[in-house]
Amino acid sequence: MNNEIILVTAPNEAARNFIRLLMYKKLSFAVLTNSAQEEKKVRRLGVQHIIRMDTAFAHKWALPDATVGRIFLFENSMNLTCRFLQICRPWTQKPITIITQQNHPRGVYRGMGANHIVFTIKGEVGFLLNEERAAVN
Repeated sequence: MNNEIILVTAPNEAARNFIRLLMYKKLSFAVLTNSAQEEKKVRRLGVQHIIRMDTAFAHKWALPDATVGRIFLFENSMNLTCRFLQICRPWTQKPITIITQQNHPRGVYRGMGANHIVFTIKGEVGFLLNEERAAVN
């Protein structure tokens, strides 16, 4: 049995819809945030596992008490996404996917360790779970 968790950030509605899909499919996941306001929003969705961290201080970046599998970082700002990528890359050997609605240079994220950069205008990314199932099998 696979006991890895999926790690996801939730700075926008597309991410929260993705979280609803994770919950519907009963997949094991945690939400990574650095914001009290964002934490409240995902708690209202019924999210049980939230990792809130201070992204400003590297000495406070602690590995979660779980085995991290796939990571999905929904972009709100390029700076914060880069910080989360810097924090999370050592936590897993599995792919990290950045989901963005911006036209930022993809090479920046790839150079920092992202495996996939998904550009979406409408924020529909449910197909990413099909990739997750394929990665598990």
